[in-house]
Amino acid sequence: MNNFNTRLSDSQSTPVIPIKPEHFNFDEYSGYASELNERCKAFWKSDSGVVVYRRMRVADCFSYGCRDIKNSLENQLGALKMSMSFKTDVPNFLEPWYGIGTIASAFGGDYLWYEGNAPAMKPRYKTVDEVLKHQPKEVASTHIGKHTLNMIEYFLEKTHGKLPLSFTDSQSPLNIIGQLIPLDQFFYELMMEPLKIKKLFDILADLTIAFNNEQQKLIGDVLVLPGHGFASSKYWKGLGVSDDNAIMISPEQFLEVAVPAVEKICKSFGGPAFHSCGDWSGLINAVLNINNLQMVDAAFSPETDPGATSNLEAFHQFARTGIVLNARIVGNAQTIKKQIKRLWTSGMKLVVVTYCQSPSEQDRAYDIIHQICV
Repeated sequence: MNNFNTRLSDSQSTPVIPIKPEHFNFDEYSGYASELNERCKAFWKSDSGVVVYRRMRVADCFSYGCRDIKNSLENQLGALKMSMSFKTDVPNFLEPWYGIGTIASAFGGDYLWYEGNAPAMKPRYKTVDEVLKHQPKEVASTHIGKHTLNMIEYFLEKTHGKLPLSFTDSQSPLNIIGQLIPLDQFFYELMMEPLKIKKLFDILADLTIAFNNEQQKLIGDVLVLPGHGFASSKYWKGLGVSDDNAIMISPEQFLEVAVPAVEKICKSFGGPAFHSCGDWSGLINAVLNINNLQMVDAAFSPETDPGATSNLEAFHQFARTGIVLNARIVGNAQTIKKQIKRLWTSGMKLVVVTYCQSPSEQDRAYDIIHQICV
């Protein structure tokens, strides 16, 4: 197994050939996705089992390229077309990604753009009190919010509403706080003023819900869940929420202060789908206490994430819970085989997310996964 390659801009990306909408066969992909979605439906209804998702992530679309709506769509259409050559059980989908400061923009923040990089947002407040004194705008009326909604409208227009589409990246209030105040100040106030933190998190939850409603009005019945970073299907439930800062606080603080806002955000979608980068195996017991938890996501090879967990057996705790484990594994068929042998156990509902570089390598990985997970 190789180590994480720090020279790559995106270890989970795949080079694709962009396709203009007028050259894309929408009916072909729609039929292909419908066929795979029948497998997704059966998997979701089952008590345990496995599906394979060969994710097609285009690096530019999650970096500087998100600024150009036209190019983003053409790259993503290229990814959808390429995905059809790889053996898989879950279809890929379009995503109107535009950075991770979406909700924070309601408090007056805007992106900083550096050449060749994804957008960044620096905190503009010093304390939680300063944030609470600011009257936030509706996210849909901000520059960032308008861009995202315009992207959704453009995607739907050019694809004739025939392709699966997710919300933009959804961040937890615990992640959003780092775009509002410095994290060292947040940790101090979490200890000294937890009620103020909970109040702010509840406001962030309401802003997120309102913006999700605006996105849902546009996307309609082609919406797939849980969305960004997760294998997704029109037949699945749960809203994907990135919660990377969760491993930086205690499990008790996470459950008391952070989780209620996430549960509120995800309630109308069946419950949360939890994601954190790095090794969050020490937080499993807390995560299992999230109400109506539908899915969790983690990295399971060193090539996937520099902080990927080596404690694969800890995730056996999700067996017989009905909670789906979305397991990202960058690597070849042998790497996948080694990791799945450790990760799989009876009673687990497992999505294996692969990034094999050729259809033939994907064929081998797909067959190995289904042979092991019985």
